[in-house]
Amino acid sequence: MKKITKETYLNWYKDMLFWRKFEDKLAAVYIQQKVRGFLHLYNGQEAVLAGALHAMDLTKDKMITAYRNHVQPIGMGVDPKRVMAELYGKATGTSQGLGGSMHIFSKEHRFYGGHGIVGGQIPLGAGLAFADKYKGSDAVTLTCFGDGAARQGSLHETFNMAMLWKLPVVFIVENNGYAMGTSVERTANHEDIWKLGLGYEMPSKAVDGMNPVKVAEAVYEAIEHARKEGPYFLEMKTYRYRGHSMSDAQHYRTKEEVAEYKKIDPITQVKDILLEKNYATEEAIEKIDKEVKAMVAECEKFAEESPYPEKNVMYDVVYQQEDYPFLKHRM
Repeated sequence: MKKITKETYLNWYKDMLFWRKFEDKLAAVYIQQKVRGFLHLYNGQEAVLAGALHAMDLTKDKMITAYRNHVQPIGMGVDPKRVMAELYGKATGTSQGLGGSMHIFSKEHRFYGGHGIVGGQIPLGAGLAFADKYKGSDAVTLTCFGDGAARQGSLHETFNMAMLWKLPVVFIVENNGYAMGTSVERTANHEDIWKLGLGYEMPSKAVDGMNPVKVAEAVYEAIEHARKEGPYFLEMKTYRYRGHSMSDAQHYRTKEEVAEYKKIDPITQVKDILLEKNYATEEAIEKIDKEVKAMVAECEKFAEESPYPEKNVMYDVVYQQEDYPFLKHRM
């Protein structure tokens, strides 16, 4: 694994802070009805992404995830302005404004969604890994999902086939404690989701998902195993600070519980290390904070000023026009 250096911590702080502020801005414009539909924010879970990206080979490895998917493509290299434009439903978005919040996608950057069906991406991630094995590539696919999706039958079917075929896939459950409003302890007779892999003799372990260093170490070990020997399953013990979606009143948990988890905020942890190790001064951190604020403002401006897609785009992505001449009058 690449060494975790001063630059690593500086990059982690800037990236995680940007992801947090990016999501905060989306929450603000959602209230203004500039972003419509559902909106699921990643606040609190940033260490999972930061650590995973450090462990990946971004020239070939892939990622697929669920609908809490705005910042992952940014981490994979997608222009954040295009991600925000997608949520605004604008033509400059990653899918010309047709995918929206839950379906960010970029084949160019090996980010394969963004999926609105709970657990739907689990077999798709194994399919991406199967393609790599079939083509002789040594790329690995990180297949991420939530604790609610871990209760879907598709997980077991996928685990079985992935192990049978020794596919180069790392399954990552981001256990933030709640499937919508249902706590993990109410969904099964044990809370150790990582143990689900043991029934398939899949190497499995739990990881401190609030610490990017712990995440990076675990994901690197899992990726190296997957490249050579087949599937690996990681349970990231993390937490989300906002509701399941913007419509979530959060009656299922207390403010005191959220406050306790904020004491181990991954961004604060990295900031403390920067200061303790003299990797950065308070002034340097303030400069990063201002840069992040400006970056988010630039994304908002781009999305605001971008045009909406033409109506014909809706037909273009469904039908091949020459095969359906009766559609020409609609173009």
